[in-house]
Amino acid sequence: MRALIDTNVLLDFLLGREPYFSNADRIIKLCADKKIQGFMAAHSIPNMFYILRKDMTEEDRREMLLNLCDIFAIEGIDSAKIVAALKNSAFKDLEDCLQSDCAKRIRADYIVTRNIKDFAISEVPAILPEDFLKIVQF
Repeated sequence: MRALIDTNVLLDFLLGREPYFSNADRIIKLCADKKIQGFMAAHSIPNMFYILRKDMTEEDRREMLLNLCDIFAIEGIDSAKIVAALKNSAFKDLEDCLQSDCAKRIRADYIVTRNIKDFAISEVPAILPEDFLKIVQF
């Protein structure tokens, strides 16, 4: 099973956000234990580094994100992906369009996200964390 883990699920884990933390924690552990192939999009890293600034020191942010880089394979973005996303008006959110493209490139089975409605046109199906956990059942 190959899954692209969306930024919101990663942030649920890093910030311990309730009521979402438990599912995010289980998914991260499945990836860390290599029971599923977990991926994250490269642009998620600077986004999280910025978002976490209110809650963590720079040193803590760097350490936490480096730990995620040890767990997940990272799918990059380049100028062609950015231009394609900017031209794709079917996606209302540029970041979601990039996530979808990364998921397609890695041949993910799912995009694990709490925001499935914004991925309605994605070639890779989006799935809620709790539904994903029901499928993998480890």
